[in-house]
Amino acid sequence: MAPGAAAQFDTAALQARQALQGKAGPMALVTNAKVFGIACFACLGGLLYGYNQGVFSGVLAMNNFNAHMGVWTKDQTNKGWLTSILELGAWVGTIYSGFLAEIFSRKYAILMNTVVFIIGVVIQATAVTSAGHSSILAGRFITGMGVGSLSMIVPMYNAECAPPEVRGALVGLQQLAITTGIMFSFWIDYGTNYIGGTGDTQVEAAWLVPLCLQLAPALLLGGGILFMPFSPRWLEHHGREAEARKTLANLRGLSQDHELIELEYAEIKAQSLFEKRTVAEHFPALADGSASSTIKLQFVAVASLFRSKPMLRRVGLATVTMFFQQWTGINAILYYAPQIFTGLGLGGNTISLLATGVVGIVMWLATFPAVMYVDKIGRKPILVSGAIGMGVCHLIVAGIMASFQHDWPAHVGAGWAAVVMVWIFVIFFGYSWGPCAWIIIAEIWPISQRPYGIALGASSNWMNNFIVGQVTPDMFTGITYGTFILFGLLIMMGGAFIWFFFPETKGLSLEEMDVLFGSVGVAAADAERMREINREVGLDNAVRHGSIAAGIEKGGLDEKADRMDSE
Repeated sequence: MAPGAAAQFDTAALQARQALQGKAGPMALVTNAKVFGIACFACLGGLLYGYNQGVFSGVLAMNNFNAHMGVWTKDQTNKGWLTSILELGAWVGTIYSGFLAEIFSRKYAILMNTVVFIIGVVIQATAVTSAGHSSILAGRFITGMGVGSLSMIVPMYNAECAPPEVRGALVGLQQLAITTGIMFSFWIDYGTNYIGGTGDTQVEAAWLVPLCLQLAPALLLGGGILFMPFSPRWLEHHGREAEARKTLANLRGLSQDHELIELEYAEIKAQSLFEKRTVAEHFPALADGSASSTIKLQFVAVASLFRSKPMLRRVGLATVTMFFQQWTGINAILYYAPQIFTGLGLGGNTISLLATGVVGIVMWLATFPAVMYVDKIGRKPILVSGAIGMGVCHLIVAGIMASFQHDWPAHVGAGWAAVVMVWIFVIFFGYSWGPCAWIIIAEIWPISQRPYGIALGASSNWMNNFIVGQVTPDMFTGITYGTFILFGLLIMMGGAFIWFFFPETKGLSLEEMDVLFGSVGVAAADAERMREINREVGLDNAVRHGSIAAGIEKGGLDEKADRMDSE
């Protein structure tokens, strides 16, 4: 198959789908109640993820929480553990999420992880007793397991249930929901800080309320999933073909024999066959579909990415990009913003929490340009410009802090200037490394290696997230303004890494990416396998000759004839 032929077929299939489906993009979300429900469901999962990323920063600044935790918030290393233990749990969650979703279904995996999440929140709430820091550590680790796994499974479920015309809108909506959750958590912390007063009279409810409020979206997520269908793609992949077709038709609000259902179901069937045959070719001993093989496959497939130089280059790009994304210092800001702002001369918890709330707003606003322009401008210019902007902000803050940290009362204006630079830093991150790093690790892989490559990149993200959360309090205490210098130099290095080692991938086909990464033929082999499968299920005839039903019927007859000939 000539390079680009697969892309031409995909374009023809897309045009056929568009001719049948009508409206596309964000407006399509409101034309179908089921589609709109899926969109809201995506928002709920993202909101839960974002809320968890931000809520603990304000809790750490509350007088009553610090009094209750004693040495565990006075000692900076212990404070790091209280914060970062969630990210360590999330790393564990990402490891088991893939095979859990494959064995038990996306639907039940979401339910299981929601239960895990709720158990973690309940354990955190018992910190009000004498259990104290032990409950926070155990509860946040368990909550992190749920968050990490849900952060991968919920988008997967929504993408598999949603019509093709709204999947792009759902991606943007998911990212927006995450930043919305972060923003909500900051402002809820700001409000509950007043419960009982902001000083020594503050009561336990000031920090218990924001922690327990996590239960509301979790209960909605767990309860709502019971009324949601199984993923049609999961059903098809597990041999429940009639149920898959019926579920797909129900999700689209169309009859099972509608041409659009015929076309989309044929595409689902083709993708399922492709995945099964790819596993059978590369890992024949693990192709039986059993639970044990599914678990082993994830680890064996990830290990296989390290065996060739072209794939190793992709591994390096994905894992190092995620390393630099976390060492921009963004989560140091999100997790310890009140402490940082206090260190920049803002007096009192109330003012520092207010400044933290602004962080949530500017990050939320910065998400919009990324969604709108990343495919027009390209990944490389956005990432490099973001890295330069963030690095400059860090170095300016370091310079201000080095000059005035010992006499902030006499230099209030300088303190506020540093705070503004932190806000600007968040804007640079929000439009660049926040979304674009995830785009990179999703698109650089051939289709047969994509699930494992994404899992590897996500694992790097959460592990570095954990390390940053753990060491940041000690860095702020030990090297003060040197923390900002370190983050600034690292993200400048990240920008240089992208400039010299990342080939622009905007608008490239999978075959063209193979040329860039030196693994010519991998995507071409994938495309040839997919072409044969498309012919078997009738997609090739359906798209090229314009009759969906006739093409699929002919494809089925051709497949039957091929089987008879082989016999």
